[in-house]
Amino acid sequence: MSPSPTDPAPIVIAGAGLAGLRTAEELRRAGYAGPLILLGDESRPPYDRPPLSKQFVRGETDDTTLRPPEFFAEKQIDLRLGTEAVGVDTAARQLKLADGSTLDYDQLIIATGLRPRRLPGLPELRGVHVLRGHADATALRAELADAATALVVGAGFIGCELAASFRTRGVEVILVEPQPTPLASVLGAEIGALVARMHTAAGVDLRCGTGLDTLLAEGDRVRGARLSDGAEVAADLVVIGVGSRPVTEWLADSGIALADPAAGGGVLADEVGRTSADRVWAVGDVAAWLHQTGHRKRVEHWTNAGEQARLTACALLGAAAPTVARVPYFWSDQYDVKIQALGTPAATDDVHLVTDDGRKFLAYYSQDGTLTGVVGAGTTAQVMKTRAKIAAGAPVAELLTPS
Repeated sequence: MSPSPTDPAPIVIAGAGLAGLRTAEELRRAGYAGPLILLGDESRPPYDRPPLSKQFVRGETDDTTLRPPEFFAEKQIDLRLGTEAVGVDTAARQLKLADGSTLDYDQLIIATGLRPRRLPGLPELRGVHVLRGHADATALRAELADAATALVVGAGFIGCELAASFRTRGVEVILVEPQPTPLASVLGAEIGALVARMHTAAGVDLRCGTGLDTLLAEGDRVRGARLSDGAEVAADLVVIGVGSRPVTEWLADSGIALADPAAGGGVLADEVGRTSADRVWAVGDVAAWLHQTGHRKRVEHWTNAGEQARLTACALLGAAAPTVARVPYFWSDQYDVKIQALGTPAATDDVHLVTDDGRKFLAYYSQDGTLTGVVGAGTTAQVMKTRAKIAAGAPVAELLTPS
């Protein structure tokens, strides 16, 4: 599909998740009035993903749609669902679509997000799930209704949230994690141990330092698993939560520079989302942006999608960019506790545990004496008041010294 010679080519956003939607909104907010197409490979309009592992899978909400249909008509955003981009010719400025058609663009914004990793060599069985999209969550919720025992493989944020949701529903949970603690690779083992305490207190059978060997079946249905330590466990359903990878296969022959998969992969971009190809940008989970550290990395946080969308829209249109210092923020709801993080806490940082009452806690992270991040559970006010200190790169001693 191509515009007529008298029509301008549109800005096309490939990916109708949060980052794609926010970018479309920011383009309109910044004054762009030209043709704007938002392509989504799913049949559903853009929806919020964080509730899928929590309120949605527990059956507490049915709809996580981000915008009603009339919004797209009002903003003149041409939303095309069930339309997947499978290639791009950057010289011709043309997208190749899964149905064999093509779509010309003036500017292309890549926002194709992530796809769940799957463990190789496992048998294909009913009752085995991954969680990324609405269809995954719907299938999992349907089976959860009749499950007595669930095995969750991987104690990252998704695995921990699902374990908490399952226990809230009264399901017995076995949570398996090869690392020493939950979230160890993200927040370090010290804070991971506090998260582990929360799950064991809720009755989760937490097995760290252990992985999945294989699944056990009864017919074509999963009945349990054999773990890497040789133990066998029974389970009515299994969820594999071992991370995700950026959806970039469709760019393989495009000439657009991609990050090394060993370093997290993704589309390489500068500090405003500009890629190596003219008139091509990247935002959201798929984008490996240039950060203040001088390194390019992907940031898989909900708030990051909106911040990148604003910067990219301004840069694309030649408008002034926001000048407020960006401090990354993410959160995870587990049981009745909200775990929140500001900044860039890393497992390799020095950790300063400030408060811990047995359930709620607050910790500062630092490198070479400089505050890099704050992580808290049930301590929202204390976490949020550190934003300016993190943005300023304050010495961690300033926060540790009693006033």
